[in-house]
Amino acid sequence: MSAWSSSSSRLVVARCFLATVVAAVGLLAKPSECARAFFVFGDSLVDNGNNNYLMTTARADAPPYGIDYPTHRPTGRFSNGLNIPDIITDTTLINTSSSSVLTGEHLGAEPVLPYLSPQLRGQKLLVGANFASAGVGILNDTGIQFVDIIRMSRQLSYFGEYQRKLRALVGPARARQVVRRSLVLITLGGNDFVNNYFLVPFSLRSREFSLPDYVRYLVSEYKKILIRLYAMGCRRVLVTGTGPLGCAPAILAQRGRNGECATELMRAASLFNPQLARVLDALNARFGAGTFIAANAFRVHFDFVSNPAAYGFATAKEACCGQGPHNGLGLCTPASNLCRDRTKYVFWDAYHPTERANRVIVSQFMTGSLDYVSPMNISTVLEMDARLHRDDLD
Repeated sequence: MSAWSSSSSRLVVARCFLATVVAAVGLLAKPSECARAFFVFGDSLVDNGNNNYLMTTARADAPPYGIDYPTHRPTGRFSNGLNIPDIITDTTLINTSSSSVLTGEHLGAEPVLPYLSPQLRGQKLLVGANFASAGVGILNDTGIQFVDIIRMSRQLSYFGEYQRKLRALVGPARARQVVRRSLVLITLGGNDFVNNYFLVPFSLRSREFSLPDYVRYLVSEYKKILIRLYAMGCRRVLVTGTGPLGCAPAILAQRGRNGECATELMRAASLFNPQLARVLDALNARFGAGTFIAANAFRVHFDFVSNPAAYGFATAKEACCGQGPHNGLGLCTPASNLCRDRTKYVFWDAYHPTERANRVIVSQFMTGSLDYVSPMNISTVLEMDARLHRDDLD
């Protein structure tokens, strides 16, 4: 290594160390130097506005969505405020008994933009992109009732398009490094049950497959998506399973009995999640430990669905915004019932968590035990990768 490159490397390390200190007092490091890109794929649980640009009924672009967002306006997020990707890139200090992790410093502390946003250009490409679209599933025929949504095949196509834009901006070597050092979040599966297999009695897929066979098919198709992400350069992929599908207010209103979670959808989740976890183990054995990180969304959700008071919630059976039994029927609109204190509700609308519930979910993904995230939590991943990156620069 030349004297110039050695001193240059020390300068970058010093800048990154300084960025850590600066971030600790609430300022941001330059994303182009120290930040880690963040890419998001999946459905409405992680969509931050792509569907606003599409002709679809799966939109969250009207009040009271966004009522607790910093702008107090709807953004396309299916939440009263921040969603899971926002919180992962938030600068909130997450404390545990043994350590404190400043998540925003690691990921750049800047929320990623929807891929379809006209603002996603130039240096903002280095922050990453959100490709998620409400209504999509693992299968291309999931969510057909929503018409124009970004199905997974197109989300991956857009990711390829994004990488071409990035190469044009910073060159092939730097673009490849940005993707390889990124964190990826993918959330899929719920719609393949709720908006496909169980959408109507005797649905096409339910006539084609028994539930166990359908789950095996879903998991095999999901595996192809994950392998494609690896082939496109992703090396840290957080994969969430489905939550307790039968406990959502919409399902309680339509299928539940006496407020109990719907048995058939709980069975679907109980079949899907273990099989997905085994696939992730196999992929890690093939590509390297920790490439795919399994987030146990079912366990996290079920903890506060089964015992909401332990987390400071008043109810996990009623949506904050909606109408009908459990506020679980129809859309959340300005005419809907709206709770006064969103922090007391697990569910914001018929299917989606409140911001506060999302914060509980992310805290477990970031610092939780192996019961919640495996083979390591996200804080451990980020710290380990930061050390490796510093060693590479030395």
